[in-house]
Amino acid sequence: MKNIIRLSLTLLPALAILIYSCQKEAGGNSQADLNKPHTAAIYLTDHQTPVFDSVFIDIQKLEVKLEDDTLANGGWVNLNIRAGVYNILRFRNGIDTLFATGTLPNARIKKIRLTLGTQNSAMKNGQSFPLQVKDEDRQVVANLESSNFEINNGQVLFWIDFDASRSIQVDNSGSGNNNGYRLKSHIKIFTRSHSGRIEGRVLPRAADAIVMAINGTDTAMAVPDDDDGEFKIVGLNAGTYRVFIDGQNNYNDTTISNVIVRNREDTHLPTVILHQ
Repeated sequence: MKNIIRLSLTLLPALAILIYSCQKEAGGNSQADLNKPHTAAIYLTDHQTPVFDSVFIDIQKLEVKLEDDTLANGGWVNLNIRAGVYNILRFRNGIDTLFATGTLPNARIKKIRLTLGTQNSAMKNGQSFPLQVKDEDRQVVANLESSNFEINNGQVLFWIDFDASRSIQVDNSGSGNNNGYRLKSHIKIFTRSHSGRIEGRVLPRAADAIVMAINGTDTAMAVPDDDDGEFKIVGLNAGTYRVFIDGQNNYNDTTISNVIVRNREDTHLPTVILHQ
């Protein structure tokens, strides 16, 4: 049996289903369009990692920085969120939640900034572990290009993907064998019009498989659903991927090569049956 460290993080249940067949993208809008006030809808999802049973992230504030010298606070605008602790492992396999809304003076977005609180923790085998956050890591900033957000009928849309596999690290600063975990958040911003998705099913569930989509040095991960073995990996750049299915409990691994991902599309894989 293989000994694998599992570190997983999935994010919040979908509160809305959006249809984008005729949407306008930010990069295709005129400068006059971008200068007008826009509403905003930001969704939260998760880039999984298979170690913890739950991961609780304390999110207190979300701001966007606009390119406008006339705005106060350096162009940073607060968005409306439900501040508090989110169990992001509830949101996996393409599930997301409407996380933030608001009105922006314009749509010339350059950055986003998340501010974290102190109530961060993770559960593993029934035991709770605090996630230590250094002062310099309490604010998480990401730059945005025009491809990172889209505009649909005067509304700015994008997704925040919280990457738990890179965000939770073993904290070696303690003494003895009582080292804990540190949270150094990594997020990815994407849109459905500038990304693709891979979905499929892995059976039997006893294989407890981990699915990885690999493109060069980039790896995205999914843990199939406990009930039906279905998985979905979202926010993928267009390209050719190798999908590696890592079987546990003495089940063999398997690889699917040359999986093509296109923007705006779901790539459907055939059901994979693992064998011992």
